[in-house]
Amino acid sequence: MEKDQWSSKIGFILAAAGSAIGIGAIWKLPYVTGVSGGGAFFLMFILFSLFIGLPLLLAEFVIGRSTGKEAIRAYREIAPKSNWYWIGILGVFTCFVLLSFYSVVGGWISLYFVKGITGGIVEEGANYSDLFGQTISNSWTVLAAQAAFLLITILVVARGVQSGIEKASKILMPALFLLFVILIVRSLTLENALDGVRFFLQPNFSSITSESVLFAMGQSFFSLSVGVSVMVTYSSYLPKKESIVQPALSVVGMNLFIALLAGLAIFPAVFSLGFEPAEGPGLLFIVLPAVFEKLVLGELFLLLFLALFLFATLTSAFSMLEIVVATLAKGDQKKRAKFAWIAGGLIFLLGIPSALSFGTMADAAIFGKSIFDGADYLVSNILMPLGVLLIAIFVPLKIKKEVLRQELLRDSKGGHWLFNLWYNVMRFVVPVVIIVVFLDSLGIF
Repeated sequence: MEKDQWSSKIGFILAAAGSAIGIGAIWKLPYVTGVSGGGAFFLMFILFSLFIGLPLLLAEFVIGRSTGKEAIRAYREIAPKSNWYWIGILGVFTCFVLLSFYSVVGGWISLYFVKGITGGIVEEGANYSDLFGQTISNSWTVLAAQAAFLLITILVVARGVQSGIEKASKILMPALFLLFVILIVRSLTLENALDGVRFFLQPNFSSITSESVLFAMGQSFFSLSVGVSVMVTYSSYLPKKESIVQPALSVVGMNLFIALLAGLAIFPAVFSLGFEPAEGPGLLFIVLPAVFEKLVLGELFLLLFLALFLFATLTSAFSMLEIVVATLAKGDQKKRAKFAWIAGGLIFLLGIPSALSFGTMADAAIFGKSIFDGADYLVSNILMPLGVLLIAIFVPLKIKKEVLRQELLRDSKGGHWLFNLWYNVMRFVVPVVIIVVFLDSLGIF
C-alpha cells in the first residue's frame, strides 16, 4: 500500500499554515482585537502563540511524524493498551461538526465574492447590514453556496496530499500574501491611516480585562489548528528525515504574520473613514463594504479582500476534510476519492440546519442559541479546549522523554536546553493554562 507524502518541506509548511490561517486569523482575530482594546490584545496573542500554541503544535507534530499514521491510529500505536485513541476520535468528530458550519461561512464569502464580480456589493448609500441579512436568510441561495464551497473542498482533497492539498496550497498561500500586500499599501496611503496603525500596534494595557486575557490564550491555539489532531494527520505525511521544529516555527510565524497583515489592511481604513474598530463580527460583511465604498476603486479592493479571505477559508477546509478522509481510508489511497465524496456529502447534510438557522429555521435553538451559534459554541467552547487539554496530558505522559527528545532534535547536537524548556512547559504550564481557558469558556469564572 503506497503511502501519500508531502513532496517537500515547503509544501508541508504551506499546507499546515493554510490549515491554521483561516476565519480565525483574518476575520475573528481583527474584530476581537477591535473590541478588546487593540495593541495590548494583539501583543498578548503573540506571546501566547509562542509560549502556548507553539509547544502544542510541536506535540501534535511529534505524534503524527513518529507514527506515520493519522488521528486515531497514531494514538493507538503509541498507547495500544488504553483508550487514549479517543483523542483521535474526538478530533475527527470535532472537524466533522466544525466543517459543517464553517462551510456555511465559506458559502457566504463565495456569495459575496460572486456579487463583488458582478458589482452587486459596493453601492453609494447602501445599507450593508440589510444586504448581509438578506444574503444569509435566503435559504436556497445559502445552501447552493455551501454546496459549491464543499464541492471545491472535496475535489481538492480527493486528489490526495501531493496532487490536491499541497498543489492548491502552493498556489493559494502565495496569492493570499500578495493580495494582502496590495491591500495594505492602499490602506496605509489613506488620510489618518496612522491612527489605525497606532490602535492596532501600540499597546494600551488600561483596556485589558481578565476576559480579553483569557480570550487571547484561547485564540493562540485555536488559530493554529491544534487540539483537533489535524496537525497529527498532516505531520504523518512528513518524511522521517525532515525536522519538525523548523516547520512548526514557520507555521506559527506565518500565522502571526497574516494576523499582522490583516490588522494593517483593516484598521487604517476603518479609522481613516470614521468607523468604529469595535464593530464585532459584522466587520467583514457589513463594515468593510461600507469602508471600501468610500475608496477610489473600492469595489476592486473589496473583491481582492474577499478573494484572499476565500483562499484562506478553503485551505482550512481542506485540512478539516482531510482528517476525516484519512481516518476512513486508513492509508489506502484507492479509497480516498470515494470517502472524500461520502464524508463531504454527510458534512453538507449536517450543515443544512446551520445554513438555514438565519432563515427557514431561525426559530430553532440549541444551547439556547441558533443552530449555527450552538454548533460554534459546541466546537469552540467544549470540543476544541477538551481536545487540546487531552493532547497536552497525553504527550508527556505516554511518550517517553527520550523518544520526544529524538523526534524534536533528530541529529542536532545542541538544543537540549530548549527541549527541556519545551518538555516542562508541556508538563506544567500548558495544561494549567488550558484548564483556565476551558473553565472560563464554560462560564465558570
